[in-house]
Amino acid sequence: MRICVFLSAADLPERYTGPARDFAERLGRAGHTLVWGGSDAGLMKVVADGVQNAGGRLCGVSVTFLQGVARPNADEMVFAADLAERKKLMLERADAVVIMVGGTGTLDEATEILELKKHGHTDKPVVLLNTAGFYDGLAQQFRRMEDEGFLARPLAELMYFADEPAGALAYLESAPGASEVG
Repeated sequence: MRICVFLSAADLPERYTGPARDFAERLGRAGHTLVWGGSDAGLMKVVADGVQNAGGRLCGVSVTFLQGVARPNADEMVFAADLAERKKLMLERADAVVIMVGGTGTLDEATEILELKKHGHTDKPVVLLNTAGFYDGLAQQFRRMEDEGFLARPLAELMYFADEPAGALAYLESAPGASEVG
């Protein structure tokens, strides 16, 4: 399976890097391919290292203005002209999506895939990996959106919330259509 992971390129504390490394190693050991932002810095590097060291493949999708921090030894590296094209290319190459901790860029990527799912433009499984409770507030906001009628589909159809890496990967591997690109 080709799993797109949206996440930060920032250097983060162990409470975030440890679970990210755990997820990456599980992904690699299972023979999956990581589709990620292509950066060789911060949490993106931690995840790419974990996947590669555990035997998985790397498909990076970077942007031309970040070429200087792109991972040099990825199995595949594509450069997009801008961030919008990068998101599009990442999603086209993925069978499933995991949203890890991140800032505004990660939030933008997360809402894009959810909007596509809401409108029926994709049925790829999406997992929000809520490491160390990072997304508790966002999860609460999504539930409020659902409760107050702002979502056209039930929240459970849009995304799965996981607190641990093992649960995130288990969900993806059992989700219908997860191995079908499109």
